[in-house]
Amino acid sequence: MKFIITLLIVSFLLGCSTEAQVYPKENWSTNQNPSQSGWSENELSSFNRYIIDSTQITGLVIIHKGEVVLEYGDIKENSYIASCRKSVLAMLYGKYVESGQLDLEKTLNELKIVDHSSLLEIEQTATIGDVISARSGVFLPGSNGGDFRRLAPERGSVEPGSYWLYSNWDFNLAGHIFEQETERNIYDEIEKQLVGPLQMQDWDRSLQLKNGNLSVSKFPAYHMWFSTRDMARIGLLMLRNGKWQEKQIIPADWIGEITTQRTSYKEAQKNAPVLKEDGLDLGYGYMWWLIENTTDYRLKNAYSAQGALGQNITVYPEIDVVLAYKTKSDYRRRNSIQTQMKVMQKAVEIYSPNNN
Repeated sequence: MKFIITLLIVSFLLGCSTEAQVYPKENWSTNQNPSQSGWSENELSSFNRYIIDSTQITGLVIIHKGEVVLEYGDIKENSYIASCRKSVLAMLYGKYVESGQLDLEKTLNELKIVDHSSLLEIEQTATIGDVISARSGVFLPGSNGGDFRRLAPERGSVEPGSYWLYSNWDFNLAGHIFEQETERNIYDEIEKQLVGPLQMQDWDRSLQLKNGNLSVSKFPAYHMWFSTRDMARIGLLMLRNGKWQEKQIIPADWIGEITTQRTSYKEAQKNAPVLKEDGLDLGYGYMWWLIENTTDYRLKNAYSAQGALGQNITVYPEIDVVLAYKTKSDYRRRNSIQTQMKVMQKAVEIYSPNNN
């Protein structure tokens, strides 16, 4: 009798483990009956209609418990993911922070960082940790636009680490620091840490190119091109705390670090008032946006990689869901930030596990 009870317990635990850790292999598997998992067919259809009628999104997937519950548009085509690149870079930092090769306390002075404009003495005390949390206090222009530098206070007026500003100078420098300290090319490292282990289906190394006006700043933007379904693999890796199948790809502690609040939504909105209009209250970690101040349990502890035009990877840990969508710029399509926030909300508002 004791042996039978033990077998039952082991079987139960194995069943729970299997359910909690579902991964795609060469291809994603599709939930053939999403209504039994809390996804009403009518609600999914209505959400799909919303995407068609009210957004410019060109590809979207919702992943629940490792399986596709909704697919829209072309999820295979590679295209520019804009600022989602920053969140991908944050993931790559993990193994090197863990090994000590990247020391987050190292200062810009120790790193010998020099741009066209010399750094002020106070700016040289900024650390790598300040840079990857957008709190360096260095308000130089980046080699590419699309940030909040226009809202920056006077140079030298704040202590590094004390003030948040979404600045491409910080983000591009984060890429330079990664390559300088690890002696690894960012794109090669994406292949090593992500593309191979996650069995990405659409990665094309030839598309990956750095760009920027190097007469403005010496540090180029490390632009990236991914497909929607490969972005979903990145989201699922985050959801599984850096683990893929039986292998720990990104240190679990590092996943916790990059999604830990470094800037509250209140501070972010104070320094960039335009964020008050977005529709969700977003704080900031290490190059990942954090959903805060929500009463919807489905959004609790959720976090997101976001890019211009409509590029997004959002992870909802409380309900085991990943949302990935993109808007291909070649089609001259664009979504407002407000639309992107609505999609992030609507995608999980249609999930109701008590009504399955």
